[in-house]
Amino acid sequence: MFFVLSKTIGFLVMPSNLLMAIGLIGLVLLFTRFRRLASWLIVTSLVLIALVGYSPLGRILLLPLEERFPPWDASRGAPDGIVVLGGAISPGISQARGVVALNGSAERLTVTVELARRYPNARIIFTGGTASLNPVAPLEAPLAVKEFEALGVAHERITAEEQSRNTIENAVFSRLLADPKPGERWLLVTSASHMPRAIAAFRAAGFAVEAYPVNWQTRGRRDAAELFDSFLGGLAMTDYAMHEWVGLAVYWLTGKTSELFPAP
Repeated sequence: MFFVLSKTIGFLVMPSNLLMAIGLIGLVLLFTRFRRLASWLIVTSLVLIALVGYSPLGRILLLPLEERFPPWDASRGAPDGIVVLGGAISPGISQARGVVALNGSAERLTVTVELARRYPNARIIFTGGTASLNPVAPLEAPLAVKEFEALGVAHERITAEEQSRNTIENAVFSRLLADPKPGERWLLVTSASHMPRAIAAFRAAGFAVEAYPVNWQTRGRRDAAELFDSFLGGLAMTDYAMHEWVGLAVYWLTGKTSELFPAP
């Protein structure tokens, strides 16, 4: 129930969906006696789409998320294990094309391969079933294992977690598979903007991990004043950032995590 509710809320609160809904309501009202209101809604929708799309709002929202956890410090020594969160593969496209189709979060996989080579004794857990509401949607974990092996990672080093549907379940099932012993050090590899929510979930599950953020989409604070060349790019980044902020709030408000915005 929580999974379905979170997906529904996530869709409804996306800025691009809300702004489009305002415009569509205006179009419908054009054919009623509320034409003045309709015109106001349509103009408001267009203005807000342009404002959100071209302004640096998306970057401003994303920056605190990406700046929250610094790059991992390798000077502390080799980790005992690596947990990498799903989200780097498009399972539907992979199934249709017969290949492992990577998306914009591919760095989660490529960095894990680099870490696997650098630390040959570290265990690797890939956690990711399906985030789709479709019960027969293809799973991501088997595809990730296939890609890891193609990139030279030995099969026996990889544990695939195929049940999880969201970050909370990533944490719970990963802890069960890892069964971390006292003194062990585990890395958590995921996108920098997703790291605060992931860390909150893993802490709530009782799995102490060290953040290894990847896939940054901003260069730093200077991006807070830079406009977008395409309004589609601005809308997409705003949606992406809002997804994380809403996720943090929902997890905290529903008691899934104890920290609203965890720090290192």
